[in-house]
Amino acid sequence: MPDGVRLQKVLADAGYGSRRKAEQLIEDGRVSVDGQIIIELGVRVDPAKNVIHVDGLRLQLDTNKVTLAVNKPAGVISAMSDEKGRPTLADLVRNREERLFHVGRLDLDSEGLILLTNDGELGNRLAHPKYEVPKTYLVTVSGGDVFPRIVRALLDGVDLEDGPARMDRVKIVQALEGMTMVEVVLHDGRNRVVRRMFDAVDRPVERLVRTKIGPIALGDQRPGTHRVLSRTEVGSLMAAVGL
Repeated sequence: MPDGVRLQKVLADAGYGSRRKAEQLIEDGRVSVDGQIIIELGVRVDPAKNVIHVDGLRLQLDTNKVTLAVNKPAGVISAMSDEKGRPTLADLVRNREERLFHVGRLDLDSEGLILLTNDGELGNRLAHPKYEVPKTYLVTVSGGDVFPRIVRALLDGVDLEDGPARMDRVKIVQALEGMTMVEVVLHDGRNRVVRRMFDAVDRPVERLVRTKIGPIALGDQRPGTHRVLSRTEVGSLMAAVGL
């Protein structure tokens, strides 16, 4: 792009340090434009058209696009509006001016991480089963111990009314009096699938918290709050869905 912006300036503006540090990234072969590794300085690009990756992570150069991590409390509807007047995700991001939509859902009684974005392509890919983005949950169940045979059943797959479902990973975190805390990972995004799977093995869910979506972790973010994902986090999400 003869009339474009120098690549090192784009990188510096995107938060990759000074111009000199950006130049070093280019010279080290860590930057690609439209799939081609760039090692020479002076290349000009159009940030609105060219696809730029650093260390395999795509740069989101459209400053109008934003993705938020929200810690949804129980009792909040996974929607941006509700005709019955119940609390919604929109209530948790009232100070945002962007027109946001949620990626996936958490049922009314479930808590934890949900993503809001105005990036249609990223949101659609994250929600599409084709990309199999894993989600991690911390689940407290009742009904007795979670025996190895139950863990095996969840990993091998259980039959639900809308077809079989299986978990990718099941880890016993803590056995409490009459309760067991379990961390599970799965990429199945069907409605209430975690609760229904535990119901199928006679261990009803008492509490469910989603702690991670792909590479994005909830961490110590307080319930009811939101935060803007960093450029690196957005890049890791884009990489997870082939962008």
